[in-house]
Amino acid sequence: MYLLSLIIILSYIVGSIPTGLLVGRWFKGIDIRRHGSGNIGSTNVMRTLGWKLGLLVQTGDIAKGLFAVLVIARLHYGDFPFTNRTPFDDITIVQIIAGAAAVIGHIFSVFLNFRGGKGINTAAGMLVGIAPIDISIAVIVFVIVLLSTGYVSLGSLSAATAFPTTMFIRFNVFNVDIPSYHTLILFSIATTLLLYYAHRSNIRRLLAGQENRFNRVKLFGKKMGSSMKTFLF
Repeated sequence: MYLLSLIIILSYIVGSIPTGLLVGRWFKGIDIRRHGSGNIGSTNVMRTLGWKLGLLVQTGDIAKGLFAVLVIARLHYGDFPFTNRTPFDDITIVQIIAGAAAVIGHIFSVFLNFRGGKGINTAAGMLVGIAPIDISIAVIVFVIVLLSTGYVSLGSLSAATAFPTTMFIRFNVFNVDIPSYHTLILFSIATTLLLYYAHRSNIRRLLAGQENRFNRVKLFGKKMGSSMKTFLF
């Protein structure tokens, strides 16, 4: 139990590292929270400081989720402290717990008075190590929505929704054998709900037609107006 607690704490701390804030200070000498939307995520960094630094932040945030799953979780050895009733081996359960702790750390950073980013990139990094096929489809959905609308937040929410939906369809419609599907689908739904909670302010702006848009990446599709509310709900 002590070792699992240590893994959760370390994963949370890694997830809490404010990549966007550090990049803004190191490269431009600014506090990114005082610019643009005030968010420390890669979208605000990209919009405020350029795509190169935005990509650097995005890579760093994804790496936090991957590091928790592939490195910190591997600190576990011996028997799992609880009865494992899933088809997963113990290390996979530990990876899920470590990844979730990293995402929570990103959203509620201990270094920023329990405030932080939206968690999409860190969640993506976590899920790459756990469910690569489903997260790959979710990434494709993100790109399509982003290029259709120019809204990063809408793309992120769509991808978050696509992840459990893809898993559900693969298992129930195409009869794909997904080990411990019932455990994974509940975990993915919980992750999606957490990401929706982190994006609650974006959802309000989308519904009000006030969300910031990347017009340069909007390759097709008409400007979204009253249909936004219908799309979201």
